Amino acid sequence: MELLTTVDKHAKSQIAQWYAGKCILITGATGFMGKVLVEKLLRSCPEIKRIYLLIRSKKGVDPLIRKEQFFKCVIFNKILKENPNVVHKVQVVKGDVLEDELGLNANDTDELASNVEIVFHCAANVRFDQPLRPMVQMNVLGTLKLLQLAEKMANLQVIIHVSTSYCQCNESVLEERAYPAPQNPYDIIKMVEDMTDADLKEITPRLLNGLPNTYAYSKALTEDLICRYGKELPIIITRPSIVTAAINEPLPGWIEGVNGPTGLMIGAARGIIRSMHCNPEYSSTVIPVDKAINGMIVAGYNRGKSKGVNCVEFCNLCISKKALFSWGESIETGKRFFYEYPLSYALWYPDGSIKKNYYHHLFCVIFFHYLPAYLIDFFLLLFGRKQFLVHIQKKISTGLKLLQYYTTKDWDFRNEKFQRLSDNLNQIDQDIFDTSVSQVNWEQYIRGYIIGMRTYILGESVETIPKAKKVLRRLYILDRATKYTICLLLFWFLWAHLEGFVERSDAIIRSSLYIIYKDYNKTVNTF
Repeated sequence: MELLTTVDKHAKSQIAQWYAGKCILITGATGFMGKVLVEKLLRSCPEIKRIYLLIRSKKGVDPLIRKEQFFKCVIFNKILKENPNVVHKVQVVKGDVLEDELGLNANDTDELASNVEIVFHCAANVRFDQPLRPMVQMNVLGTLKLLQLAEKMANLQVIIHVSTSYCQCNESVLEERAYPAPQNPYDIIKMVEDMTDADLKEITPRLLNGLPNTYAYSKALTEDLICRYGKELPIIITRPSIVTAAINEPLPGWIEGVNGPTGLMIGAARGIIRSMHCNPEYSSTVIPVDKAINGMIVAGYNRGKSKGVNCVEFCNLCISKKALFSWGESIETGKRFFYEYPLSYALWYPDGSIKKNYYHHLFCVIFFHYLPAYLIDFFLLLFGRKQFLVHIQKKISTGLKLLQYYTTKDWDFRNEKFQRLSDNLNQIDQDIFDTSVSQVNWEQYIRGYIIGMRTYILGESVETIPKAKKVLRRLYILDRATKYTICLLLFWFLWAHLEGFVERSDAIIRSSLYIIYKDYNKTVNTF
């Protein structure tokens, strides 16, 4: 009965019908969002004719082997169990956005140009700590190559480009419209091709002009490039904010990778991160990955139906500030659930906190991050063991500096188009491609996020929770015993030296008064 209901829903879904029989090209499919996109299209648009995945060789692994590894991901288990032949709808095309003409051979170029009707461009370098050259080559020049391929597609109906809400960090309000880049993207591409690494490194701060990193800068350049080059192409630029674990699909709490908030949560849960510079009152600006993917699919559907409109459209895939948890609420809720679902391994009791004042945070970093790290590494050296904690803390500090830019500033991401995506959809499509974000139960979501992180990233099943709680109790006792011991030692030191300090102070005061008295008598006798 459930299967019949699902089939009936797909038959009545206007979006599924629109995607039916079409060929789709997806770049960046092996990434976090790319996997969820492929799974969602295969499950909710089962009549899709073919999905082409542009995949490069990686570490000597052939793209066809990478396809096999791709479908071993747990999120595909359900659809593969129901229909093992669904993998035949997915065809790997060997290519690389870093190579000329995307690294495609003539036959693959012709096949894509003849068949592809929809393009999802998800491929991007999303590292915040990269120099300018790889960012421009991947994000800007790679997009230009894709647009050049798209021009050859005879039946192209829509290109969905994935950008970011943080492409214009200097703007406190981001509207759903085009913004000019700080420089001409073509000039920057030429500059990157001609200049040395040393010269690029020297000029990068001036090029960024206040933007926090080369990632945001490259995304601003890319959007400008698309508006310049793709005026005659049916394009919609989607701008998701901070993409986090799934709220419902493909699995509640599913997450992959340790970038952004996920890495912070793991570090805090292991007791390594004790302090973070953050304004607890600012909105957390996150969006569950399934909401973002549904938004991309519906945005592509709406843009593809508006034939004859030759302009680049924009859609901010963001949740309104009033519907979000603040950073303070998110972190405190996360701490509470981490005590309920602790990790099996932690270096110390997870009891860190956020600091609104930077100097307070810096004090805590010195005394609660680095001093314990150096102390533990010293003992490891004495026992002939490998030192590691100072190295870890340096990496954590670098990551925190990159992330803290986003937790100490406040933005207003306008999302009127995102909110209106489902206005013209029937109830079935509103259910299947759910983009509603106004009534998210954040406590329930954070709980699922933490369970998903334990399960899918750290490989800790629910059976490990009782043992993890015992470890947490021992760490709590050790943490409190250490703190009380330090307080007692400090009290003893002050008490032991206070009497001597008072006596010395009294002697100094008496000596000073005696000198003053002698000088006074001498002065009186003189007169």
